[in-house]
Amino acid sequence: MRAAIEAALKQDWRRLFSYALHLTGSREAASDLLQSCVVKALSSRSLPADIVSVRAWIFTILRNAWIDEFRRNRADAELTAEPLAEPIEHYDDRVIAAITVRQALERIEPIHREIIELVDLAGFRYAEVAAILGVPQGTVMSRLSRARLSLLAVISEGNVLPLSTRRRHGEK
Repeated sequence: MRAAIEAALKQDWRRLFSYALHLTGSREAASDLLQSCVVKALSSRSLPADIVSVRAWIFTILRNAWIDEFRRNRADAELTAEPLAEPIEHYDDRVIAAITVRQALERIEPIHREIIELVDLAGFRYAEVAAILGVPQGTVMSRLSRARLSLLAVISEGNVLPLSTRRRHGEK
């Protein structure tokens, strides 16, 4: 079964890191969280009964490790998001849309951000997300609906504001 865990870790490494990054808000904290998750997964004595459940089980370990760490550091926790250092080569609509969504995700409630990350970005099915979060599948569906509406509301608010000018017509 250890081989199945290692295979799942390799297969979902980028998604795990992305999820950790969204939970923690910084690359360094995400790396630490992911390392903690890997250690816990590989040293666990209680493994999922079937190989299909391994993926959701690992994401659950990651989420629970983050919750434990958050609770330990609650008094001095600072939720400062470090900007992602991705070079923008082309200013096309896809890049602008990706930036807009990323910025909007940072502005919605954490519970909404988490459900969007699991379903829309990590690609989990509703049943898998229900297992990860420990809630009924119907709750996942309703949270996702509210999260998407919240995300759309933030995006529709827009962040383009008119520039104030000091010059009026005719002034130089």
